Amino acid sequence: MAKARYHFNHKSLTFEKVNLKLKDRLIKLLSFLATAMVFSTVVIFIAYNFFSSPREKSLEREIAQYKLQYKILNDRMSHLTAVMNELQEKDDNIYRVIFEAEPIPSTVRNAAYGGSNRYAHLEGLKNTEVIVETAKKLDNLARRMYVQSISFDEVFNMARNKEEMMACLPAIVPVRGGTSRIVSGYGYRIHPIYKTMRMHWGIDFTAPKGTPVFATANGTVTIPDRASTTGYGITVLINHGFGYQTFYTHLSRTAVKPGQKVTRGQIIGYVGSTGLAVAPHLHYEVIKNGKKINPINFFFNDLSPEEYKKVLEIASRVTQSLS
Repeated sequence: MAKARYHFNHKSLTFEKVNLKLKDRLIKLLSFLATAMVFSTVVIFIAYNFFSSPREKSLEREIAQYKLQYKILNDRMSHLTAVMNELQEKDDNIYRVIFEAEPIPSTVRNAAYGGSNRYAHLEGLKNTEVIVETAKKLDNLARRMYVQSISFDEVFNMARNKEEMMACLPAIVPVRGGTSRIVSGYGYRIHPIYKTMRMHWGIDFTAPKGTPVFATANGTVTIPDRASTTGYGITVLINHGFGYQTFYTHLSRTAVKPGQKVTRGQIIGYVGSTGLAVAPHLHYEVIKNGKKINPINFFFNDLSPEEYKKVLEIASRVTQSLS
């Protein structure tokens, strides 16, 4: 119960009880509430701006821990990226070279992951830069790991088929004693009929008419395009798989038919001088992935290093070809 208030009456020289009106009571109450609100506001302002609550301190420690974990995660991903770089280097320059496979283009390995707005949902946060950078590294690493996984699957299949692949490489000379019969090698040579320098896409072996011609690797006899046989006379084209083909031209006759399976060393035809040829000989070409390459690099089964060096010197001479 509120205490009664009194005031001294100077006329009657007595204390009289003060009876406050409702209006006065309300003003007094509002004044008290206003003072309390101002005081509370000042206290809350000071508390929020100069002191941390236990909950805020806990959150600050948690954020600091998250930052530390992000840094550790970034460091680990940098280490994994270095390991991935090493794996890619070995894959392109060792594993795929052994099996004569083309390296994976860098545009495929480092292709962009997702769209330009992939990280839009991470924008506007207090630590956006750290979070987005970590997300980008993780996505890039995941993409490269996926590509590398596919590459290792390919290498595994090539290794599993290594024996078959080796049997399909054109690794012998197509004419018996042919290394001593080379008269014209791969490169620009003088054409025997037109007497002009032209690209000679294979090797010419001189031999008597009727000399057996051997398949240089396992494969299937195929029908060449008409355009590719112009001037070559009677020909045999063998598809060996793994991107390899061999082409035998100016034959007197063939010993195989299109679609027939052949093995390395099997007789496929006989030396002749059909087409634009000035003497009996075999013109031999090696084709890899649609491009004609120097056949001299594929005689490793028949030559010692010394013999190979000698044959390479003979084949590199600029002479007149026989076709």
